[in-house]
Amino acid sequence: MIREEFALSEWHGPFDAATQARALAALEKGQVLYFPGLAFPLGENEREFLDPALTDGKAKNISLNHTTGKLQGTSAAGEKAERLAAMIERFGAGATRLVEDLLPGYAGLERARTSYRPVEVEDRPYSVIQDDRLLHIDAFPSRPMQAGRRILRFFSNVAPSGSRCWEVGEPFEDFARRFAPRVKPHLPGQSWLFARLGVTRGQRSAYDETMLSLHDAAKRDSRYQKNAPHTALDFPPGSSWLVYTDQVLHAALKGEFALEQTFHLDIAKMAEPQRAPIKVLERLTGRRLA
Repeated sequence: MIREEFALSEWHGPFDAATQARALAALEKGQVLYFPGLAFPLGENEREFLDPALTDGKAKNISLNHTTGKLQGTSAAGEKAERLAAMIERFGAGATRLVEDLLPGYAGLERARTSYRPVEVEDRPYSVIQDDRLLHIDAFPSRPMQAGRRILRFFSNVAPSGSRCWEVGEPFEDFARRFAPRVKPHLPGQSWLFARLGVTRGQRSAYDETMLSLHDAAKRDSRYQKNAPHTALDFPPGSSWLVYTDQVLHAALKGEFALEQTFHLDIAKMAEPQRAPIKVLERLTGRRLA
């Protein structure tokens, strides 16, 4: 099973213990938690944000740093930008409360940037490495996860029409076993130098370098992209979903007007830390990666 469905319609708990346990088990096994009735409602004065021209034409997404209030990647200015930031923040705060109520063991997880994705995925120009229409795991070049912190992401489709269309691939361990032999050792001192120069926010670990190599190798392998297992998932307007994108191979093929909240989680908070990508890779490679 790739997708586990939950009949939630409220953005907060309380949720019964059975629902919490089912959600936790499915998520850590590498399934997508799907909430078909969990819509993020837009106010009347927010519907003007259903406009692809809201981006600045440089970044593919509009992002908000909730700690500083800084909004990036948008053409909006002044009062319009303030209202846009308020909408994105309302989504991010709601997503955070929902995740912590549904997964109480994850309370205190780190909330990273919140993004709004108004541009049609299908129409964007990409380089191979940046093309999220190809199956990949998430690994951030400038934001190291160091000792294996997880990348957990919550999405909502706020489009007035049209599904967000994904494909998901094979289990992470199968993928890692296939590509790990291709990973080359990174250059000695490279991670230290990148951190010193401010290229990365902290120093990359061997785990970070491995995940980046796996990400790039999968996207560059056209035969793998064509022949690897693919399962199509559609997320219609008014639905939401939650997934570990560092574990679940995924490709976003089509859709516009989605909101997304990224979280980072220390693996010590997991119910089954051995399922974390760093633990899988350490078992496969026989060496410590952080």
